[in-house]
Parts: sequence; structure tokens; C-alpha cells
Amino acid sequence: MTIAWYGHLKYRKAPLFAVIVVSWLIALAEYCFQVPANRIGYGEFTAFQLKIIQEVITLSVFAAFAVWYLGESIKWNYAVSFLFLIGAVAFAFWGKM
Repeated sequence: MTIAWYGHLKYRKAPLFAVIVVSWLIALAEYCFQVPANRIGYGEFTAFQLKIIQEVITLSVFAAFAVWYLGESIKWNYAVSFLFLIGAVAFAFWGKM
């Protein structure tokens, strides 16, 4: 979803309609993997835990994407935010540890 939602930011002159169509085509492929993964994982994890896993993966991929593709830098407050996310995961999985 990172590429579908943010990849077009480097191509701000591209027509909005074209960007929307390409983004949806990319997102469709990703949904084809995400929906079965959630179904398989739901028995092992709760829906809340699945969502937390998904968000942490998404934010981790986005951070790498923003640095590599968009040329942005990670600032100290972003790093602290990631530490808080690690804490959130620990709390979410407290009973499973």
C-alpha cells in the first residue's frame, strides 16, 4: 500500500485520474495477499493483534520507502515514535508472551 498511496508523490505533474487508476491496480495485488493472510492468522491472533502487526509492518516499510524513494530523513522524534510502537506491540501481545 505504501507504493500505491505514496509512490505518486514523486510524479506530482501526472494526471490525478492516472495516479488513482495505477494506485488501485497496485493496491488490488496487495489486497490479494492481505485478505488471505488475515484469514489464516485470525485463529492464532485476535483481530486487534492482526491490525497491530499490520500497522507496524506498514510503518516500517513506509519508513524505509520514505528514506530510499522519497529522499526524506528520519528525525529523532520519528525514531522515538517507533520505540513507542514497539511498546504498543509488547502490550498488545502481553498475554501471548
